[in-house]
Amino acid sequence: QDYYGNKLQKSEDLKTNACITLARPLPKAVRDALEHVHEEVVARYYGCGLVIPECLTSCRILDLGSGSGRDCYLLSQLVGEQGHVTGIDMTEGQVEVAKKHIAYHMEKFGYQKPNVEFLQGYMEKLGDAGLADESYDIVISNCVINLAPDKRAVLREAYRVLKPGGEMYFSDVYASQRLSEAVQKHKVLWGECLAGALYWRDLYSIAEEVGFSPPCLVTTSPITIGSKELEDIVGDCRFVSATFRLFKVPDSSRAGPGQVIYNGGIVGHERELVFDANFTFKEGEAVDVDAEMAAILRSSRFAEEFLIRAGGANAATPQGCC
Repeated sequence: QDYYGNKLQKSEDLKTNACITLARPLPKAVRDALEHVHEEVVARYYGCGLVIPECLTSCRILDLGSGSGRDCYLLSQLVGEQGHVTGIDMTEGQVEVAKKHIAYHMEKFGYQKPNVEFLQGYMEKLGDAGLADESYDIVISNCVINLAPDKRAVLREAYRVLKPGGEMYFSDVYASQRLSEAVQKHKVLWGECLAGALYWRDLYSIAEEVGFSPPCLVTTSPITIGSKELEDIVGDCRFVSATFRLFKVPDSSRAGPGQVIYNGGIVGHERELVFDANFTFKEGEAVDVDAEMAAILRSSRFAEEFLIRAGGANAATPQGCC
C-alpha cells in the first residue's frame, strides 16, 4: 500500500521493467480504447502485460488489483454498455483515482449509466467485498498476484466467483526457482513485483489443486533489473512476465479429444485467433485438439465461435512456461 500509494507517483519511478513489460503489440481496438482513458489514470498505472482477452461483448469482468483503473476503463469500452467491469484494489489512493474519473469516462464512451465500479478490498477475501459465487464471466489481473502472500487464496477466490466455463486471464511475474528469504524480505523487490514472484512450476500445481484447467501459456517476456544492488540480491534467479489463461471447466463438458473449426466470428480476430502459445485457430481450418482444449472451448464463451466435433487425433501435451 505504501509503495503504490505513496512512493510511486508515476510509472517512471519504477526500478525494473517488471511492471511495464508488454509481451506483444496492442491490437488496434485496444489502442483506440486506450486513447479514451484519462491521462491521470494511465500515469498511475503499473502492469506487466496485456490482460485484454478476446470475445468480451456483454461480459461481466472482475479485475483483481485494479489500481488506478486503466484496464477497467479499457474493458468498459470492449464489453459495451450491457457488460460490466468491477475493479478491486487494497490501496485507497489508487481506488480514489479510479473512482474520481467514472463520470468522465461514461460521458466519453456515450453510456447512459456506469458499467464500472471500484471497490477497496483484498483479492484473497472477495467475499468480504460482497462478491458472490459464480457471478463473473472473466477474472483478470495484471502483475498483482505476486504481491499477495497467499496465492492459493487468490486463485481459490477467483475460481469461486467465476461462472462455470469462466476464465481467469492474467499477467504476472514468475521466477526460475523458489526465492531465498533475503529476496522475499526485501521491501523494494516486493514493490517491484519480484520478491513475491511464484516459482513458475508452482502455478501449475496450485491451479490443479484449486480446480482450474491446466494453465494455458499465452506469452512471456524477460524482465530486466536496472540496479546492480538489486541484481546482487537476486543472484542467479531469472524472472519473466507471463500471461496465462485458466478455465473453470465443468465436469459435464469433459470428453475425449476433438476437432474444432473456428468460424471467424470474433471482432478483431476474424482471420485467426491466437488462443495461446500452443493453439492458433485460423478461420475455416480444422484443428485437432486434446481433451482439455476441447472441454475449454465447449464450456466457455468461445463455444459459439467454434464448430466442435468429437474425435480427432490427440494433440500433443502442451509444454510449460519459462
